[in-house]
Amino acid sequence: MSTKILVVDDEADLEVLIKQKFRRQIRNKEFEFVFAMNGVEALAKLKQHEDIDIVLSDINMPEMDGLTLLSKIPDVSPLVKTVIISAYGDMENIRSAMNKGAYDFICKPVNFEDLETTILKTIRQVLQIKDTVRAIKENNILRMYVDETVLKYMNRKEFEKSLVLSDTVEATVVFIDICRFTTITENEKPDLVVSLLNRYFDVMVKEILAQNGYIDKFIGDAIMAVFRGEFHLDRAMDACLAVRKQIEGLSKLNENASFSPKVSIGINSGEMISGNIGSESLRRFDFTVIGEAVNLAQALQTAADEGQIIITDLCYKEVQESFSCRKVGEINLKNKKDPVTVYEVLG
Repeated sequence: MSTKILVVDDEADLEVLIKQKFRRQIRNKEFEFVFAMNGVEALAKLKQHEDIDIVLSDINMPEMDGLTLLSKIPDVSPLVKTVIISAYGDMENIRSAMNKGAYDFICKPVNFEDLETTILKTIRQVLQIKDTVRAIKENNILRMYVDETVLKYMNRKEFEKSLVLSDTVEATVVFIDICRFTTITENEKPDLVVSLLNRYFDVMVKEILAQNGYIDKFIGDAIMAVFRGEFHLDRAMDACLAVRKQIEGLSKLNENASFSPKVSIGINSGEMISGNIGSESLRRFDFTVIGEAVNLAQALQTAADEGQIIITDLCYKEVQESFSCRKVGEINLKNKKDPVTVYEVLG
């Protein structure tokens, strides 16, 4: 899934440089750039492209300067993060930009390695904000704790519309379970149990977000994650391999020497229904995915041994040229009449 970035600068050369320096990311559809010559044009672009995530803006521009634009962006796109790129790198301009809501400040001439690092950092921030907004939508009671900007984004009409919104999507679902964690819950103090579980979850979430997946829900000591967009299966498998490596690497640092964390993982792709599932009476909904493909992913995780990542033969056919896998054979899965041929993902 590409990140759409609005570049606002009256210097035409910058557009050429951006397209040259980020040609690989543009070609791979990691970044998509939109360009504007001043703040007035930028506001029009934001209204035209509602999926813009990041704005890179100069300060000194005709018609509307960057600092004025910065103060107007929240009225149009409350969740957009703005990075100021300017030759006016004195402390007064930096402080003014930050006070008006800039996420970061880069001085000209532009160091494009630094710019790429800043863009990636800003993308992570935007994803975290979107996850937070999504979580707030799922539990309306949290609205009383949110600031005005997020409340503006989540107006009542939009919220009520989201309750009935549903669609059929092609996606990959991942279930990740921490093996034998029940032993910890039965034998250790609650504060240690919660601390360990949160630590493991944090490691998993970082790897999932790094591959543009999102956390659907936490289920006890397990995570359900969903990947959509281009190469969703490949990205899900990359994330799961990273999760397994990171979790197993924690064993030496574990406060509880008797427990070395391992995960069992089930991955499956296919068509599924996406929508808000829950109770209107409680005004409590989960924006989630349901269907046979989801059920099969959970069944695969249940069948996986410690440290195993299991996929179906259909998924294997899609990724066999990119990933090393070992055929496990036919296994019987819960609620499946016929045996299913599965593969273990090695790397």
